[in-house]
Amino acid sequence: MKRISLLIPLLAFLCYFQVAAQYQKPALTDDESWSLILMPDPQTYTRFHKNIGILNLMTGWIYENVDQLNTQFVLCTGDLVEHNDLIHLKGNDGTANSLRQWENVRNAFATLDNRVPYVLATGNHDFGYRSAEYRSTNYDHYFNVNQNGFNQRALREIGPQLNGQSSAVNALYEFHTPHGKDWLVMVLEFAPRDTVVSWAKQVLEAKPYVEKDVILLTHTYLNSKSEHIKKEGYKMIDVNYGAALFEKLVKPSKNIRLVFSGHIGAPDNFDAHLGFRRDKNAAGNTVSQMTFNAQAMGGGWHGNGGDGWLRYLEFMPDGNTVKVKTFSPLFAISPATQGLAYKTEENQEFIFTLDE
Repeated sequence: MKRISLLIPLLAFLCYFQVAAQYQKPALTDDESWSLILMPDPQTYTRFHKNIGILNLMTGWIYENVDQLNTQFVLCTGDLVEHNDLIHLKGNDGTANSLRQWENVRNAFATLDNRVPYVLATGNHDFGYRSAEYRSTNYDHYFNVNQNGFNQRALREIGPQLNGQSSAVNALYEFHTPHGKDWLVMVLEFAPRDTVVSWAKQVLEAKPYVEKDVILLTHTYLNSKSEHIKKEGYKMIDVNYGAALFEKLVKPSKNIRLVFSGHIGAPDNFDAHLGFRRDKNAAGNTVSQMTFNAQAMGGGWHGNGGDGWLRYLEFMPDGNTVKVKTFSPLFAISPATQGLAYKTEENQEFIFTLDE
């Protein structure tokens, strides 16, 4: 009996050592590559006091790994808050009212100011009262391009106004990435208005930009079957969901090559948070479209906010190959959980090419 009691701790130690030994910190597979970080919807981190530390951990991890991953910019898929303008909380609303939610997300991304540029989409929960009842957002009060010098230098165009003032809710950025290539990032509001879609199309067809590849960042676009979303039940009028946005902007475009979005999910079902498809645009170029979210992982809609999952995309020196990794700084922080820090399923860790 004594021998068995001594053997159990030894086996536990060996298992722990094996997990720790197998874990490898995120790194580029080629020293000449560069990366972008894709952050999913952070709304459940920001609406609970107990969860905001996970979002801070994520942005802190990005800060510390900018050089290791040669990160050129960070993108976030929107729904920065759960409630845009809700002061009195009831039931399952959370523990942080709207003022605190906006402060939470602002403080988390402020970690990255003057360290790496970041572009944040607005989601349905960032408009109206609870969720897209009308086209108004508090984004302008908490984010502006002057807060991050890198954003200010990259900003090229500002889109149609919201709330009677100019803001970066709809905007175009230009990033000079390694391998001598410039990437444009066009960010558009949740289910953008017709005037916004027309503006985006006109800008991307203009002489300074038409020859440069574009990443389109918006909130709602693909469902979990990787289909363009045709319709949703929000009260907001003058909207273009995924199918309309594809037909009016992405498909006619000659230079949109990547589309990133979030929005979708189901409790503790990662597949329900994901979408990926490829289509041809008007120039015959391949457009790779990726939906990535994680907000209902880690306990559902009222859980921990998404287990800290994010993605880093490695752009290889050949200018064509992109490697996708799904990673959680939350699990990676402790040797006891590092074995859970990567998702390696074929829809979570994969390679695609910009040109077929």
